[in-house]
Amino acid sequence: MSEPTGLVELTFAETLIIAGALVVGLIGGGLSIGLFTGRSLRRAKEQSEEIVRAATAAASSQAKDIELKAERAAGDRRSEVDKEVKAALMSVQESQARTGKLQETLERKLEQIEQREGRIIAQETAAATRIAELDAESVNLDRRREEVSQRLATVAGLSRDEAREIFLAEVRANSAREAAAVEQKIVTEAQANGEARAREITVMAIQRLASDVVSDSTVKSIKIPSDDMKGRIIGREGRNIRTIEKLTGVDILIDDTPGVISVSCFDRVRQAIAAETLQRLVADGRVHPTRVEEVVEQVRKDIQKRIIQAGTEAALEADIRNLSPAIIEAMGKLSFRSSYGQNVLKHSLEVAFLSQMIADQLGLKGAIARRAGFLHDIGKAMDHEVEGGHPAIGMEFAARHGEKNEAVLNAIGGHHSDIPLTTPYTPIVMAADALSGARPGARRESMELYIKRLEQLEAIAYEQPNVTEAFAVQAGREIRVIVDAGKVDDATTHMIATAIAKRVEKELTFPGEIKVSVLREVRAEATAH
Repeated sequence: MSEPTGLVELTFAETLIIAGALVVGLIGGGLSIGLFTGRSLRRAKEQSEEIVRAATAAASSQAKDIELKAERAAGDRRSEVDKEVKAALMSVQESQARTGKLQETLERKLEQIEQREGRIIAQETAAATRIAELDAESVNLDRRREEVSQRLATVAGLSRDEAREIFLAEVRANSAREAAAVEQKIVTEAQANGEARAREITVMAIQRLASDVVSDSTVKSIKIPSDDMKGRIIGREGRNIRTIEKLTGVDILIDDTPGVISVSCFDRVRQAIAAETLQRLVADGRVHPTRVEEVVEQVRKDIQKRIIQAGTEAALEADIRNLSPAIIEAMGKLSFRSSYGQNVLKHSLEVAFLSQMIADQLGLKGAIARRAGFLHDIGKAMDHEVEGGHPAIGMEFAARHGEKNEAVLNAIGGHHSDIPLTTPYTPIVMAADALSGARPGARRESMELYIKRLEQLEAIAYEQPNVTEAFAVQAGREIRVIVDAGKVDDATTHMIATAIAKRVEKELTFPGEIKVSVLREVRAEATAH
């Protein structure tokens, strides 16, 4: 709309210029007519030129002003149009946002309505089910009312005490049946869930424990360079060897085997002292009673340092804190002890870690279980010096040297069921102790003891009535018994298995556990012709 306006204004300016030119022409013509001299003409010409220039400048300036005004008006109009467009767009966006929010609100309300309808339907279904149950109970109550009415008619002729006794007898009978059913259900569920859970925890604990199997022997052999050195160790009339045996408390075995002297002792500390004394004497070459006393004393001090170091390192490895020096020393002595060939300190570390893993799986405190497992066999460090079993000795020793935790003390004293179990940590330590000892290769026995135990297992099985065959299998870890199917029923089979297991526990000493399997086989044969 602004462009046509500009064109009209520009035409008007041109018109002014043309009119000015005509006026100038007319004036010039008049002047030319009035003045005939050259000077007048020049003056008139100069004036006309000035008038033309002034008119042209005025017209050009006015035209520029008009053009600027037109452009300014067009820009203002364009800005107003842009503002109107932006306002319209914002209004549309706000409307869209309000529409979206309204839609979301409607969807939520629809969802709430659907959920409410679902709850109402569920409540109606439950109400219908409850009404049906109430109807059934009403029928049962009517039937019971009829039974009670009949019983009242029967009891009408009884005294109050007689009626009470009959009522109590029926209540006891019903309660006994219900209790038996509940007990059977609980036992069945506990056995099913307990066996699976125990197997899972046991397998997980064994898999998580990566421990070396360390076995020891009660006899240690010392190499000597020659028979001459063997004679020097024996000494004149055996005085040197007697001095060594007296100072160390061991038995030194010298036979015809060349280049070897054996040291035998059930106390591994004394055995280590004697063995290292012999090794130093052989290396030194000087063997006489005075020298023997000096070497034994020095070796005893060195072994004592090793004991304390072993106990300290084991406690650090198991992360056991606040142990008294006496307990650390006792644990260090266990590095020189063995049980069925298994190093007792290594066994204690295994039991500590296994106990913690089992306790963690059961939701108990792993630190307490680890401490109890680590100290459970501490009594073996002094059981050859004090009367009694190592559980009682260890519990008394630990309590006397600052162990205050009741769970740890009960685990030490009760891990062989010598005392009542007062905390859940004691059976955990018992299970970990059995796992550590029963791992393949953890313990070893002599061939004579092994064969003797197999024979005892089979003998115990054969002593049961109606047993036809018995076999000790899986390296003595299981005894399989076959009974006469014609004389033994299923219930008796379970009784035989329980009886054999109890006798094995009572009469035999063995690491880990032994499984008793009683088989009752029925064979049916027929011949086709």
